[in-house]
Amino acid sequence: MEPFFVCLWILAGVCAATWVLSLVTGEHSWVDRIWSIVPVVYVWVFAAAAGLQDARLDLMAGLVTLWGARLTFNFARKGGYAPGGEDYRWEVLRGRMSRGAFAVFNLFFIVIYQNVLLLLIALPAWTAYQHPTPLNGLDVLCAVLFLLFLTGETVADQQQWDFHRWKNAEVAAGREPSPRFLQTGLFRFSRHPNFFCEQAQWWVVFLFGCVAAGSLLQWTVLGPLLLTGLFIGSTVFTESISRSRYPEYAEYQRRTSPIVPWFPRRGGEAVTARS
Repeated sequence: MEPFFVCLWILAGVCAATWVLSLVTGEHSWVDRIWSIVPVVYVWVFAAAAGLQDARLDLMAGLVTLWGARLTFNFARKGGYAPGGEDYRWEVLRGRMSRGAFAVFNLFFIVIYQNVLLLLIALPAWTAYQHPTPLNGLDVLCAVLFLLFLTGETVADQQQWDFHRWKNAEVAAGREPSPRFLQTGLFRFSRHPNFFCEQAQWWVVFLFGCVAAGSLLQWTVLGPLLLTGLFIGSTVFTESISRSRYPEYAEYQRRTSPIVPWFPRRGGEAVTARS
């Protein structure tokens, strides 16, 4: 069977499974739980269809596997796979919508839209499958960039993990954490450096397809574009929650770049955690 149609069957199965599980369990983070797994499967479908003989596809599959392994580990250690590990934003959103409206939102946005997006971001592998050209220097550059962004996301997530462990320890000891949110390390230069690196990796995957086809004019740009749009919307929603919890977050927003890392604006210093 054509590998693209294999991916469509996987997409249909994953959509059905995540929707049914959301109805049965009352939790709506099932797409989050497969987010780091399904794109890896899609890329390997194309690599396998080429008989694992296409160096570019093998490279893409290997890099995306590294992405998936890192993200799966980070999600697991935060309790994302445990019962009750639902994203807190869905609970907030349920409180703002009627039950019927949220049911429609769950089916069409959380389940269908996000699962389609996970296929779209992997489809540069289809472009590479259709254009089995030899590896070249641009592929090497793409691989280096991918690993650079992968490292950046790993560092950012570790800094966030360390901060929240410290914050939880302060609360457990009966002390008020200061600061109440992370604003040092990579978070001094971007409010969401992990978001930036995540999106950048999938833009690099898109570039692999462009290198294979010999042109930047590829319709698969739809994947990273929609992913970027999703992250923008998610960032706006997440930060609205942060501002409601922490009034001082507004000052952090004023001095710090939202996504793309950049030097902080003058007129305010990051607050370092005090032990």
